[in-house]
Amino acid sequence: MKTRSLEFAMVATLAILWSIRGVIGIRFVIDREECFSHNVEYDGDTIHLSFVVIKFEGSWHYAPDGADLVVKGPSGNQIHDFRDKTSEKFEFVAHQSGIHRFCFTNNSPYHETVDFDVHEAHFSYHDQHAKDEHLNPLLQQISISLLIFFI
Repeated sequence: MKTRSLEFAMVATLAILWSIRGVIGIRFVIDREECFSHNVEYDGDTIHLSFVVIKFEGSWHYAPDGADLVVKGPSGNQIHDFRDKTSEKFEFVAHQSGIHRFCFTNNSPYHETVDFDVHEAHFSYHDQHAKDEHLNPLLQQISISLLIFFI
């Protein structure tokens, strides 16, 4: 039982550390326009992005305006265009590797705070993840190694 828990913990830790490489999150204050870039390493990678405009409801101002986000590929082609959104989630398949640009435009007369996340996944579809039949041989090898180590 302990060995199985240790195996799971080791595999889970490795999976988390491996998956962190493609995740970027940032919180920033936008006046008029801010652009960010992300290097997509492989053609066919899936890019997941989300953003939230954090509204500050103070007595001196509140603007219901959202932000615009334009996503462009490495060749400058427009991939997607969001207009006047306070939050959004989107995913797309990068048909070309290279620098992708994400440009926000603030529609409010006030500075706004934005949370923005980008995650690059090398699997094209969510169902293409590791399954038990893929992990069992690895777990068996880890078990054997641990038994040898503790004997």
